[in-house]
Amino acid sequence: MIGRRHEDGLQAWGGVGSGHTILYVTPRTTLLTDLPVSMSIAFSSRCILCTERSWAAVAVVLLAGMLFCAGPAHAQSESDTAEPGAASDLVQAYERAESLLSWNTQDKVYRTSVQPHWFGDDQFWYRVQVEEGHEFLRVHPSQEMRAPAFDHEQLAAAIEAVLQEEDEEAAVTPYDLPFSTFAYADDQTAITFTHNDSAWRCDLDAYTCEITGDDPNADLPTSIESPNGERAAYIKDHNLWMRNLETGEDVQLTTNGKKHYGYATDSQGWRRSDMPILKWSPNSEQIATYRLDERDTKLMPLIRTTEGRPELDTWPYALPGDPDDEVPMLERVVIDVEAAEVTFLDMEPDHQRTSSCCGLSRNQELADVEWSANSETLALVSTSRDYNTATLRLADATTGEVRTVYSESDAPFFESNLQSRGVPNWRVLHDQEQFIWFTKKDGWGHLYLHDLNTGEEITQITEGDWNVMDVLDVDAENETLLFSAAGREADRDVYHTHLYRANLDGSNIELLSPEPADHTLDMAPSGNYVVDTYSTYDTPPQSVVRNADGEVVLPIEEADASALTDSTAWQAPEHFTALARDGETELHGYLYKPSNFDPEQSYPIINSIYPGPQTGSMGTRSFSTSRRGQAHALAELGFIVVQVDAMGTPLRSKDFHTAWYGDMADNGLPDQRAVMEQLAERHDWIDLDRVGIYGHSGGGFATAAALFDHPDFFHVGVSGAGNHDNRSYTYYWGEKYQGLLRDTEEGDTYTNQANQLRVEGLEGELMLSYGTLDDNVHPNMTQLVIDALIEHNKDFDLLVMPNRDHGYANEPYVLRRTWDYFVEHLLDETPPTEYDIER
Repeated sequence: MIGRRHEDGLQAWGGVGSGHTILYVTPRTTLLTDLPVSMSIAFSSRCILCTERSWAAVAVVLLAGMLFCAGPAHAQSESDTAEPGAASDLVQAYERAESLLSWNTQDKVYRTSVQPHWFGDDQFWYRVQVEEGHEFLRVHPSQEMRAPAFDHEQLAAAIEAVLQEEDEEAAVTPYDLPFSTFAYADDQTAITFTHNDSAWRCDLDAYTCEITGDDPNADLPTSIESPNGERAAYIKDHNLWMRNLETGEDVQLTTNGKKHYGYATDSQGWRRSDMPILKWSPNSEQIATYRLDERDTKLMPLIRTTEGRPELDTWPYALPGDPDDEVPMLERVVIDVEAAEVTFLDMEPDHQRTSSCCGLSRNQELADVEWSANSETLALVSTSRDYNTATLRLADATTGEVRTVYSESDAPFFESNLQSRGVPNWRVLHDQEQFIWFTKKDGWGHLYLHDLNTGEEITQITEGDWNVMDVLDVDAENETLLFSAAGREADRDVYHTHLYRANLDGSNIELLSPEPADHTLDMAPSGNYVVDTYSTYDTPPQSVVRNADGEVVLPIEEADASALTDSTAWQAPEHFTALARDGETELHGYLYKPSNFDPEQSYPIINSIYPGPQTGSMGTRSFSTSRRGQAHALAELGFIVVQVDAMGTPLRSKDFHTAWYGDMADNGLPDQRAVMEQLAERHDWIDLDRVGIYGHSGGGFATAAALFDHPDFFHVGVSGAGNHDNRSYTYYWGEKYQGLLRDTEEGDTYTNQANQLRVEGLEGELMLSYGTLDDNVHPNMTQLVIDALIEHNKDFDLLVMPNRDHGYANEPYVLRRTWDYFVEHLLDETPPTEYDIER
């Protein structure tokens, strides 16, 4: 028998034959079970030591249990009887939570979104989810026509007939056609598509189909087609090539590309792909791109776990503070595809930056580059390494001659679009010799009209305490523009986007989408029509076609969420407002409750955090089942879950967004705390003695910081893939939001944000996780925190995900471990053993 006094009781262990057990007895524990081979009075999840001992150990341990038990034997029996019911309730809660995960809810809402594929004279087709599968529809706004894109049943039969020539078992159903995109041909009397590496053509009069040959692009999944659809550009051996899609002929456009010095390369920190980054000219005869010089950029390593020797992967990855001669640089070029001639623009290489967050491409095109309608002039914006300065230039596409038009500095960082992955909001009006410029120089994101020859400002187009989101269309001839904006309407949610029209002289701003909702807008290339899908967090989407005056020409879809609400415990979150740390600034948030919520009960509260700065915790303001699954699921387990867009997140004023610039460890946590305290004052069913927090990536960074810096408030945290020290994260991120790395007396300007330097504050329960192949947020950052926790003798939990990259957060195992952690440490209950979440 081996036993020792523990602060909670007596710990002992023993065994019978080959059976082993661990015994852990506390004054608070009264459970006894049968002991035929292995025995247990109770067990601690942190004590997992077993050894073989004699039967004498059993007697000693049982005696110790009798001495320490709090109640008589009949009380133990009652506890034993009650336990299965409680366990069963928790299993049922897990089952309800699982039903609310995104992959279980997203197929229960039909006709939710419209992604128009424009063709011809302002017509478009789209594919929408229906109960049976997916339906294709065609819309002709000028004729107020909405109809099936084709007869689904006849087309399915025609495709099936061809497939059965090779496989008589082949079957095609009308709403599960073997393609997701197609093109009309012969004045909409036929369609073409690809399937199984073959090109197909189906006649929509006779409803017959044929395979016309091989898919000319089957071996080029990462190519970019030209506007006329006749050519495709792709990367091969670090050079840019072009394929004629009619003949299949391949032409090499560049010849001197090499490793780490190639053309159109998609390599920026964690971003690595074979997709070329470029922009075709309108006439499909030229390509604007760059040659990326990474030859002196230091490499980042990762180790892949395999049988035998693990495999090493390295790639260029610049870090904050790297010298200018070691960071990637862009050499701008224009390529004449007919002559296969490369013209380098007559300018210094650009830093690997864009004027809006994040990455060099938008919608599979090179960002911050714009062709003139005649394909003769290329406009481009260069952004300085520190993001303070943006410069507009014009380049002659033939000679490469470059003229600087305008330059603006706006500390701490310039942005031409407030949204993550937003398309830069500048436009050049070549015929009018003017350009539209977006800036936050007056504290809000607005549009200005400038002279293209002198760069001088002509007028401010929009102004006020609100923000322009996207420039949608400019009608230079009529001197008007269509744009989206948020925060202008006093009686609306400040984050809701609406459609507006304004004159270029700044007069007559008109609201064109009056519905009090968040509007997602997709403009026709002609500017004549816009597809408007609008919804709120608790009302499913409706989609309409509007003309340029904002008039609804044609309603096209109204989402149906009845299957979701009828078959699951789903309920919309509650929207709330509260005050930030300053006691003045209004913040917005969502609050999630369990479906069996009882206001007479007391609930732990969990904060679901993403601190920004490029986005926030709440995500979309539209109706969504896919973005909020984990929050819904955790609430169903018996928690109150909150998401708050704190100061430091975008889409508000410049001061709001830059509130903690240069101090990323702030993470908006003082605001999160202030809001949760206010919620507890409003609702006595919120228990601030049981506070949790979780997040991934930036949210993982913030979660650990919460437990290190606010241990008196945050008690339990689950931190996934955190960028705990941005000195190890990609330089284009840190240098925008923390600033350039400089040496200081305390170390450097990044010392204040490093989580590993603040682990001494940990008092609560913390689980860290990382993927060993995370090429976005490198495992090194979490390992620095682990090392510091060990150095400070801190207890913590760790989950390592072998061979996972950054996107492991929604793996069923990770979700289940997160649920278990909060259930154990906030609800003080034992989670179901190895509950299996299916996906």
